[in-house]
Amino acid sequence: MKKKNGKKKTIITSLILTLLVVLICFLFIPLFSSLKFGLDLQGGFEILYKAESIDGSKMNQSKLTATYKTLSKRIDSLGVNEPLIILENDNRIRVQLAGVTNPDVARSQLSTVATLTFRDVDDNLLMTSDVLSSGVAAKVSQDSSGNPAVALSVKDKDKFQEVTSKISSKKDGENLIVIWLDYNGMKNSFKKEKNLCGSSESNCLSAASVSQAFASDVIIQGNFTQEEVQNLVDLINSGSLPSKLTEISSNTVGASFGDETLEKTLIAGIIGVVGIILILLFVYHFAGFISSVAMILYTFLVFLVFWIVGGTLTLPGIAALVLGIGMAVDSNVITFSRIKEELYKGRSLSFAFKEGTKSSFSAIVDSNITTLIVAVIMFMLGESSIKGFATMLIITVIVTMLTMVLLTRWLLGLFVKTEYFEGKTNLFIAVKKDDIASVSKNEEIKKVPFKNVNFFKHKILCVGLSVVIILIGIVSFSMNGFNLGIDYKAGTNITIVSDEKLTKKELTSDLSENDLKAYSININDTETNIRIDKALSGSKVKELNNYFEDKYDAKVNIGVVSNIVAKELIKNALFSVLIALIGIIVYVSLRFKLSYAIGGVIALCHDVLIICSLFALLRLEVSSMFIAALLAIIGYSINDTIVSFDRIRENINNENSKKITKERLEEIVNISVRETFSRTIYTTVTTLLPVVALIFLGSKEILTFNMAMLFGIVAGTYSSIFIATLVFLIFESKNLGKPEKKKRVYKDEIEEKKIKGINC
Repeated sequence: MKKKNGKKKTIITSLILTLLVVLICFLFIPLFSSLKFGLDLQGGFEILYKAESIDGSKMNQSKLTATYKTLSKRIDSLGVNEPLIILENDNRIRVQLAGVTNPDVARSQLSTVATLTFRDVDDNLLMTSDVLSSGVAAKVSQDSSGNPAVALSVKDKDKFQEVTSKISSKKDGENLIVIWLDYNGMKNSFKKEKNLCGSSESNCLSAASVSQAFASDVIIQGNFTQEEVQNLVDLINSGSLPSKLTEISSNTVGASFGDETLEKTLIAGIIGVVGIILILLFVYHFAGFISSVAMILYTFLVFLVFWIVGGTLTLPGIAALVLGIGMAVDSNVITFSRIKEELYKGRSLSFAFKEGTKSSFSAIVDSNITTLIVAVIMFMLGESSIKGFATMLIITVIVTMLTMVLLTRWLLGLFVKTEYFEGKTNLFIAVKKDDIASVSKNEEIKKVPFKNVNFFKHKILCVGLSVVIILIGIVSFSMNGFNLGIDYKAGTNITIVSDEKLTKKELTSDLSENDLKAYSININDTETNIRIDKALSGSKVKELNNYFEDKYDAKVNIGVVSNIVAKELIKNALFSVLIALIGIIVYVSLRFKLSYAIGGVIALCHDVLIICSLFALLRLEVSSMFIAALLAIIGYSINDTIVSFDRIRENINNENSKKITKERLEEIVNISVRETFSRTIYTTVTTLLPVVALIFLGSKEILTFNMAMLFGIVAGTYSSIFIATLVFLIFESKNLGKPEKKKRVYKDEIEEKKIKGINC
C-alpha cells in the first residue's frame, strides 16, 4: 500500500512539473517579446557627450540634471520608444536610441544643440539659461491687456535683478535684453538682425526693453499672435540647456545588424542550454531532469526580473545569462555530488539527501557571494555595456539561490518523501547498487573517483607550464603590445556586410577618396572590418555611411571613440579589477582564513595573466567586453576555488589539529581535490558548452568576450586544482604547530557539550 501511494505521488508530482515546463514555454515568448532591447539587438545609435558650462564655470550635478531633462524633451519629439539617457561621471551624458527609424535625423537634432543666451544690443553676454528654471523655463501667458505673451520662470532672481538693473539704467534704444537661440558670434549680430528678430530668418527670439530691475518671473510682451507665442515658448524651452555638448564617441547600428545578431546569439544560447540538459540527464538521471526543469524556470525568472526592473537587454546581458546558466547548474552539481558521496557510504536515500543538501549549502553560498561581489563592482565602476552585463549577472546570482538551490531541493525532497526511489538510486541519481558499501558489514566505500591520483606529484611541472605561458605572453606584449579595440584606442571602427567579398585594394581607394587612411582592414567572407585612428565627426560618419551603403549595397555599422573616452575606460578597467581582487581577499579571509585568501587571489592573478598572455600572443582584440570577461572569470574562478577550499576546511576540521603534520596536510588537500574533482569537471563542461556555442554560432560582436571566457574557464579550472591549493598548502604549512587563538566558551555551549557526554 505504501509503495502504491509513493508511486501515485510520484506520478502526480511529475505531471505538475511537466505542466509547469509547458506553461513556462508558453509564457516565455510573450515575456521575451516585451523586453526592451538595446541598440546592438534592434539597431539604433548611441552618442556619448561631454557637457560643459556655457559661461566657462564648473559643471555641477544641477546643470547636468537640467541638461538631462532638456535632452529627454528633445528625444520625445523624435518618437523613440524607451530612450536611454545615462549620466556618467561629472560631465558625461550617454544617449542610446534603440530602434530609431531615421538615425540621421535623430543624430542631427541631438548634435545641433540649441542654447539660450541673454545679450545686450552690442551682443555682450549678460546671462545664460542658468537663470531660468530647468524643465519649463517659459510658458504661454497674457500681458496686462490680455494679449498673448511669454512668461519666463526665473530661478536665479539675484542674477536677474543685477542684470536688469544694469540694463534699465541705459538710454532708450540700448536698454534692451536680446534673447538668442544658438547665437553664433561669426554670423549673428543684433544691429544687423534687429528687424528680423522674432522671425524664422533669425536666431534672435526677442528683444525686450527693460525700464526697471526685476527680481521675479517676468513677461515678454509684444505684438505676438497666439501661434507666435507658442512657438517662442517651445524655442525657449528647447534652448534652456545650461551646458554645451561635445560629441566624444558614437556608434550607429543598423536594424538588420541587430536582428541578425539577436538571432545568432539566441540560437547559440539554446544549443548550449540543450547541451547542458543532455549532460545533466546522462550524468544524474532523474535528479538531472529536476535540475533541467529548475534551469528552465531559472531562465524564465531571470528574464521576468529583468523585465520588472526595466532593464535593457543587450548582447553582454545575454552573454551574462548564458554564463549564469552554467554557473547556476554548478549549485546542483555540488549538491548532487554530496548526495552521491553519502549513498556510496551505504546511507539510505532520505539520509543521503538530507546530509548532502546540508553539507553543500555553505560552499554554494560562499561561491555565489564572491561572484556577486564582482558583479556589484562591475555595476558600480563599469561603463555602458559592462553595466548591462553586471545587472544580468547580479540577477542570475539571486535567482540561482531561489531556483537552482531552494526549488531543486524542494522538488527532489518531494520525490524522496514518496519513497518511490528507495532502492532505485541508479534511476534517481546514477548510483549503482554495486558501488554502495554495506554499512552492516563495515565495508569501505567501493566507489572512490580518482582514488589513486596524486594532484601534487607533478606540481613543479604544473607551475612551470603556467610560468612559460605567462613569460611568452609578456615577451609578445613587450614586442607588439595588445591589439587594442576601438574602446581603448581612439578612432573609428567601420563594419561592412555585403553580398560580395570586398578587396583591400578597393577599400583603401574608397578611404583615400574620402580623405581617410586605415591602420587595419580585416576581410572575412562577406564581413569587412576597417579601423581608422581618427575619431570622425557626426557629419563625416553620416557621409561615410551613405558612401559605403550606396556603393556596395551593404549594411554599415560605424563606431567612434575619442581619446578622452579611451583613457577613462582603461583607468576604470584597471581600477575595477583591483577592487574586485581586494573585495574577494576580504570576504574569503572573513569566511575562511588568510591562507585561503592568499591562495585564491594568487590563482585569480594567474588566470588574469594567462588570459592576457594568450590575447597578446594570438593578437586577439582587447575591448571593454574583454574587461567584462576578466571580471566574470574572477567571479567564476573564485567560485570554483571556494568549493575546493570548503572541502579542505571540512576535512581539516575532522582531524586532530595537533597531530596534523606537513605530510598529512598535503594528503588532506590532495584527498579534498579528489573528492571535488568530478564536480569541477562537470561544472567546467556545463559552463563551457554555451560559451563554445556562442563562439562558433553567436555574434562576432561578442567574440572577444567569449574567447576570453573560454581561456578563463580552462585557466580557472586549472588554477583551482593546481595553483590555489598549492599556494594554500605552502602558507598553511608554516602555521602548523602554532597555537590557535583560544575560543571563548559560553555557558550554554558547556551545557550542550555535557548533554552530549563531552567532558569540558
